[in-house]
Amino acid sequence: MVLRALAAAGVATSLFGSAAFGGPPPPPPAPITVDSVTANGTGCPPGTAAVAIGPDQTTFTVTYSHYQAQVGGGSVPSDRQKNCQLNLLLHVPGRRSTYATVTATYMGFASLAPGASGTERASYHFQGDAHTTTFTHNFPGGFTNNWQTTDTVHIAARNRARCGEDRTLTINTELQVDPGTSSPGATSFMEMDSTDGSIQTVYHLAWKKCQ
Repeated sequence: MVLRALAAAGVATSLFGSAAFGGPPPPPPAPITVDSVTANGTGCPPGTAAVAIGPDQTTFTVTYSHYQAQVGGGSVPSDRQKNCQLNLLLHVPGRRSTYATVTATYMGFASLAPGASGTERASYHFQGDAHTTTFTHNFPGGFTNNWQTTDTVHIAARNRARCGEDRTLTINTELQVDPGTSSPGATSFMEMDSTDGSIQTVYHLAWKKCQ
């Protein structure tokens, strides 16, 4: 009888000490890692875009040296619009996690003559998903200053990769300058550039446990 009581107590201790009964929760899944990044476009010709992955491997910075849209000043029509497409292969370890884009911050400089306008646009698309999320930011004529924009892509079923699958995240950005009613001799330009002459576009990634 005593042995039976001790055995029952041992089982109870084992059960109530488990995570299912309020014990220590299981550790979170391993962080997302960026396996590779490629850049292609008129705003990021070969050799003009560099990528640095953050220490926690959930952020990365893209630096451009030749990403500028311009009208006037001897520019040609094709200079009015530039783009850069980034293809990121994201790896999610194991089978218990998935991922989504959370925020993207862009910084640059613009000098727009009165009557002109500038546009920065970014779209986000996961491989295999029919939906593309697009954000557009407009800048008026007369604007001459550093600029910064931040996009937030909400985590949703259509914006998540399937559990345990590696997927490509495509981020396509555009810069466009329209002369509008500005003087024919005026020069207007918009670039992804910081005050030190570099562009730093930081993408934050987050994981979410599979249901």
